[in-house]
Amino acid sequence: METCQVAILEPVPRVGRYLFFSLTSVLAPDICASLIRLAGCADGVRALVGIGPELVSLLGAQVPGLHPFKTLSGAGVRVPGTPVALCCWLRGDDQGDLLHLTRQLQAVLAPVLCLAKVVDAFRYGSGRDLTGYEDGTENPEGDAAIAAALLHGAGAGLDGSSFMVVQQWQHDLDAFDAMSPLAQDHMIGRRRTDNSELADAPTSAHVKRTAQESFTPEAFVLRRSMPWAVDAQAGLMFVAFGKSFDAFEAQMSRMAGLEDGVVDALFGLSTPLNGAHFWCPPLRAGRLDWRQLGL
Repeated sequence: METCQVAILEPVPRVGRYLFFSLTSVLAPDICASLIRLAGCADGVRALVGIGPELVSLLGAQVPGLHPFKTLSGAGVRVPGTPVALCCWLRGDDQGDLLHLTRQLQAVLAPVLCLAKVVDAFRYGSGRDLTGYEDGTENPEGDAAIAAALLHGAGAGLDGSSFMVVQQWQHDLDAFDAMSPLAQDHMIGRRRTDNSELADAPTSAHVKRTAQESFTPEAFVLRRSMPWAVDAQAGLMFVAFGKSFDAFEAQMSRMAGLEDGVVDALFGLSTPLNGAHFWCPPLRAGRLDWRQLGL
């Protein structure tokens, strides 16, 4: 679709950078001016933009379906919601280029929005998680990806937009390495060597917990996750796009054991550090389309 931010449908890049901005002013005119400037330099390809629900509310606007990330507490697990005003996902082949793009965006958004957090990410091998397992195996493709990820029939300013979830998960790779290969496969629900799904994996296996066809209605999202590493810490920046948050929330609820008491085995390896919801506006004439916000 010509109206969507192209990065939503493109494969993950060689390197990525996630910029999280917080507000320093709550004055609507200041916020509007910053977003208008941003519309001219974020192309939806090298820089994908998502705006948080709190910022939309401050503008006195409404995006149907946009709401804060809900903190979940299950059987011994916690999935935190951590509101963010604005997120930019930078994409490219050279980390230096992303650094300079970061500085450009900071200048455009200052002084109303300040850079609060940066996470650098990368593509690992053919698109694997740092555990070595293929990531996004059951992603919808083609028309199915467009149907799952983008809004349709909602009207001008909304059609082509998408709802984005961003979570930073931290892996305990030492604990993972201490597991036997069979235990690792049963935790994920796939065989790492050939990516085949294991019919005899336990109910807690990640693949079984999140099988998109097993929900009513089916819970399809388009995942665009990338590994991250800082010093000795590492994990996955989980990113998913949807026509609503319903599919993601259904999957996350089941993973946390809220549906049937069975917690996803992935929590034995990885811990979610944060989580936020965003609305990614469509493009209009190559610029971010803020019409839904009244801009």
